[in-house]
Amino acid sequence: MTEHEKVVLITGASSGIGEATARRLAAGGHRVFLGARRTGRLETLCHDIHGAGGTAAFRRLDVTSAEDMRSFVAAAHEEFGRVDVLVNNAGVMPLSPLEALRVDEWDRMLDVNVRGVLYGIAAALPVMRAQGAGHLINIASVGAYEVVPTAAVYCATKFAVRALSEGLRQEAAAGIRVTLVSPGVTESELPDGITDPTAREAMAAYRAVALPAAAVADTIAFAISRPPEVDVNELVVRPAARN
Repeated sequence: MTEHEKVVLITGASSGIGEATARRLAAGGHRVFLGARRTGRLETLCHDIHGAGGTAAFRRLDVTSAEDMRSFVAAAHEEFGRVDVLVNNAGVMPLSPLEALRVDEWDRMLDVNVRGVLYGIAAALPVMRAQGAGHLINIASVGAYEVVPTAAVYCATKFAVRALSEGLRQEAAAGIRVTLVSPGVTESELPDGITDPTAREAMAAYRAVALPAAAVADTIAFAISRPPEVDVNELVVRPAARN
């Protein structure tokens, strides 16, 4: 492995930004280790990457389980000998007005969007500290900077990811980089989880202009590609046609 090739772990890699990032980084020579619950999709993705000359492996992953996340990181370390980058990408977005009282959906967002990121940090950080180097990339949203109707809980989880990323940046040992990537509306399966009719209708209109997931993957690749002494802390990427 050259100094430019890294071992990159990606959660939520079975679709959307996670899948696009896996393809982009593998094409750039990085070794990717992919996690998600839909292993059939991961198997197909790894097959595609191998067919294109890249290196990839996968493991089933539920980011809401701290033990599962530890096993995921350990498996990647065993497979490739290092853990250079963790992309905490897994997320859900079942939007609804607060007065709809969809508490189960609130809990799911907190579990995946916040605890999933924390569990990723807890699993990867000790390995990176032992190596003396590493890069934690947390995927947030423009919802980390603003709140809109039906998105209060989702935005709260992304505000939390932003706060956690900044705290980690301040506390991280020398050699460990932290990047927050906050996409605007992006082509993905996230809206499929919206069960509230009002929120679903509003999101359909909002998504009339959307970034391709590959654009966010390019942004992640840029952060990873910076020299070791450069720590790109926050990147916000939106469709050019949207204010």
